[in-house]
Formats: sequence, C-alpha cells, structure tokens
Amino acid sequence: MAEEKYKVTWKGWLSLIILLISFSGVFAKMDGPLRALDFQVLTGDFGQVAKGVIFTGKGGTGARDGFMFALTLFPTLMFALGCIQVAESLGALRAAEVVFRPILKPFMGLPGASGLAFVSSLTSSDVAAVMTKGMVEDKMMTEEERAIFVAYQYAGSAPVTNTFGTGAALLPISVLPVGMIIGLIFVVKVMGANLVRLYLKWHASRNQVEGSGVNG
Repeated sequence: MAEEKYKVTWKGWLSLIILLISFSGVFAKMDGPLRALDFQVLTGDFGQVAKGVIFTGKGGTGARDGFMFALTLFPTLMFALGCIQVAESLGALRAAEVVFRPILKPFMGLPGASGLAFVSSLTSSDVAAVMTKGMVEDKMMTEEERAIFVAYQYAGSAPVTNTFGTGAALLPISVLPVGMIIGLIFVVKVMGANLVRLYLKWHASRNQVEGSGVNG
C-alpha cells in the first residue's frame, strides 16, 4: 500500500518537466508560443507610472523604500507557490526525488526532493528560499541539509538572472563566454556548499567524541 501511495505517475513526471523548463529560464529569450512556458515571462512586469518609474517610485530610502520593494516580491512568490502546490499534488516532488537524488546526494549531500528548488535557484533566489523553507517544515529536509543548501544558494544567488540582468553591462568586455562565467559561478557555489558540509561533519564528530568522553 505504501509503495502504491508514493508511486510516481505520468502526471508527476509531466508536472516536473514543465516546472523544470519554467524555472530554468530556457525559453526566456525565445520567440513564439514556447516563451509562455518561462516563469519570468509568466510573472510579467509592473506597468510604468511615468517613464522608467513603477509604483514603488524612484529615489526612496530607509524602511519605506524597503517595504515598497517587498511588495514587488509578492506576485512572484504567490505565483511560484501556487504552481509548486499544484505540481506537488500531482507528484512532482516525488519525481524530483527519483531524478535528482543520484546527483545531489553525492555532490552536496542533499535529498532529491530539493531538485526543484535547486533548479529554480538558478533564476530566482526568492522562490528557492521559500521552497527550501517548505521542505524543512514538511520534514523532507533536515536542518543540516538546509544549512548546506542555503550555503549553495546564498553564494552567487540566481546566477542566470543576475548574469544577464545586473551583470549585463560587463558581458561585452568580459574575456570569457557567458556560459563559462555561469559555469564558474556554479562550481564555486558547489564548493561553498561542500565546505559547509565538511564543517558540519567535523562538528558532529567532535561533539560525538566529547560526548563519549563525558560518558566514559
């Protein structure tokens, strides 16, 4: 009965594929109807109140400006969480566990269920953070795994979006192709996650030795 309950169906695989395509940003720059599958395209943009100015205004400071910026995150997070909840009900997270476990477990010690958050972190640090929080609350990820995953996400967050967005001005003068730049960022992110992983193992072994010494 338990195996039937958690068996991955075609709906789970299909929803996982659609989410991976949407969060990966593969179709963001494409022309035609396939562009509608991209998460950033579906999220859209705010209309302009004046030239180059949205409802948050321009030149704000302090807590009020921070509050207005936080408001701009709500549509993205609400839409992402809605998509994830629907996909999860169809079995996408179970399918992600099957696909990503052989990859993420040996490389960073992460469960396969974190695969969707892993892919979404390439384009959106906010969505990945919310997904990680949800997995911890649902007991699909331990505190140690969360620490490792946060270390991966925090360093060079959303590398694809930020490379083509805030870093776009530097691309014309870069001596490396953009693919290699993103690849280097990814390698350093994985290295950072494994440094935290090694530290957690060392800390756990030290506490175990100290505990056995006290008991002895």
